[in-house]
Amino acid sequence: MRNGRRQVLAAAALLAAPPMVPGLRAQPRFPDRPIRMIVPYSAGGSTDAQMRALCEAAGKRLGQAVVTENRSGGGGIMGAQLLASGTRSDGYTLAQMPVSVFRHPWVSPRPAFDPLVDFTYVAQITGYLYGVVVKADAPWANLEAALAFARGNPGGFSYATTGVGSSMDMCMQDIARKAEVEFTHVPFRGSAESLQSLLGKQISAVATSSDWARMVMDGSVRLLFTCGARRAALFPTVPTLQELGYGIVTTSPYGVAGPRGMPPEVVRVLEQAFRAALDDPDYISVIQRLGMQNEYLDSAAYTASAHRQVEEEREVVRRFNLRQG
Repeated sequence: MRNGRRQVLAAAALLAAPPMVPGLRAQPRFPDRPIRMIVPYSAGGSTDAQMRALCEAAGKRLGQAVVTENRSGGGGIMGAQLLASGTRSDGYTLAQMPVSVFRHPWVSPRPAFDPLVDFTYVAQITGYLYGVVVKADAPWANLEAALAFARGNPGGFSYATTGVGSSMDMCMQDIARKAEVEFTHVPFRGSAESLQSLLGKQISAVATSSDWARMVMDGSVRLLFTCGARRAALFPTVPTLQELGYGIVTTSPYGVAGPRGMPPEVVRVLEQAFRAALDDPDYISVIQRLGMQNEYLDSAAYTASAHRQVEEEREVVRRFNLRQG
């Protein structure tokens, strides 16, 4: 009798229990170990500073560290290249995705990846404060003075960027075309190196993101213009390129992605963590210092934006004749 009662109770318990999904019980909570974040620029720059702050803030929400790893070179595509080279789609390896990722298939004769199929877009985060600086004692007080020098000295005005075909390389090419002058481009692996070369008078100007902000404030370099839709809050007396009549606005918004095929539930956890990180006080203080602004898009919106940007970059490559080989 007692055994029969036990069997009835056991059967009732089984009927009341939720149905088992095969393999679900064996899956650990995500994340259960640190996450690797590839930053495809050198340490010490604005991207590195912003991404480190973002990852630290997201780690608080996730309960696991998000560890940044710098992989500079290749115009910012090293992280994307790593994701597309067989990295597991489990959410434990992510990368910052600059606009050069969307440009890559149109620039390279043998693309290392297809941005339309090889990545899972988690969230767009922010955009850059771009500008051009010269040494504080340079003879050019503004852009027009620099252009006047360039007209009288074809190729004598040199500018540094983070790479051929980078957003600021194309910006400077656009200015040169509209002003009918000739500049000399000098690509560097990172802004820190180019700014040191500027101080050493090896180049005329540096065209990059706000790695120069502190140097502008301490008076060692002069900011000629910024590239946003409105004046930078940090430098309200400095005009934008749009104000100067060149019709150019660029912030090159970027975000975070993983390999293709990431599970939706993992994407959702990461998306929520990075969204929460944007409100972290320590993160906010870093982007304010860099003059950057949030340009958040969730996974679905960022995916749609990535598809649009790929098509836009095809036209950019054609217009600037950036195709290699």
